[in-house]
This record gives sequence, C-alpha cells and structure tokens, in this order.
Amino acid sequence: MNDKQLAKLIKQNQAKAAAKATKPRGGKAFDPTLVTKKEDDDADIERQQLFKELKRREF
Repeated sequence: MNDKQLAKLIKQNQAKAAAKATKPRGGKAFDPTLVTKKEDDDADIERQQLFKELKRREF
C-alpha cells in the first residue's frame, strides 16, 4: 500500500468517525401512553433513606 492509498483510507475513516460522533443517539423507545409520576410520598422517602443506608454498609 502506498502513501496515497493510506492517506485516502485515513481520510475516509476520519469522515466516518466524525459522522458517527455527530449523529444523535436514539434513546430507548418508551410507551408514550405510560404516565410518569414523581411524587414525594412517605414510602418514597423511606425507600431513599433505606438505599442510602444500604450503600454505606459493607456486605
């Protein structure tokens, strides 16, 4: 492989990498009919405290 062919391949690979990097990623497809709710009820607060405590423990 001569230098011209190698330079051409390098340019092609750079163009492919640049196109891939700028291409937006597709997120996971979620069901739009599902309602997402974020409520700060007592169970949620207790759950968060429990997980914080479990993270501190060593098993």
